[in-house]
Amino acid sequence: MHEEARAARTTDPAPTTDPTALVELAARLLNGRTVHKGRSLLGLTGPPGAGKSTLARHLVTELNRTEGPGTAAYLPLDGFHLANAQLDRLDLRSRKGAPASFDSLGYLALLRRVTVERFNDIYAPGFDRRLDEPVAGRHVIQPHTRLVITEGNYLANDEPPWSSVRALLHELWYIQAEDAVRDERLMRRHVAGGRTREAARDWITSNDDPNGEYVKLGLTACTRVVCAGDLRQVPGGGSVL
Repeated sequence: MHEEARAARTTDPAPTTDPTALVELAARLLNGRTVHKGRSLLGLTGPPGAGKSTLARHLVTELNRTEGPGTAAYLPLDGFHLANAQLDRLDLRSRKGAPASFDSLGYLALLRRVTVERFNDIYAPGFDRRLDEPVAGRHVIQPHTRLVITEGNYLANDEPPWSSVRALLHELWYIQAEDAVRDERLMRRHVAGGRTREAARDWITSNDDPNGEYVKLGLTACTRVVCAGDLRQVPGGGSVL
């Protein structure tokens, strides 16, 4: 992990953060790198249903409003889900969302490209929950983008190649939520995606819950902890969860 992140973890270990300060903290990271003409990478991690993607999109929206369009960009790990055809080939469809179901090396390669390439648009895939498939080129990092916010379950994982991902991040925030709150969100997500409540419950029990327990092991590797209870309302910005 970068020296800034190591220092933050040592001097201010995993603080709980008021939501009104989150945009300011992200802006500080964005603007702190301009003197070095570098691009900052902020990672958000936490178990399924913690609110990672919603917070990431909120931060990007607010930074682009206050700092200028395209200043911040969103790069989700979910875009690197293997397609269902590949999961079927590997007999991993029932473990979708587990570490092995991602193109982790492809994700790492794109993050490395983001850190060094400054003169071209860089396109990143997203994930369509209605299709239950990744979608190429959904997000863009532009030459003038100064902060890339990436989020996903396994950014604090200490096993390769995930450990190399963590080393690229200037800061890594852990998004924390009560298990009951996450369970409710996951149920809504899966039902909205077309599963029956019974099928959704089976998926949460057999897949999301084990993955979530594994993700929790990485909490101590993060530079900051954000409690989901603090994120429900942001003044002037509505709900971010």
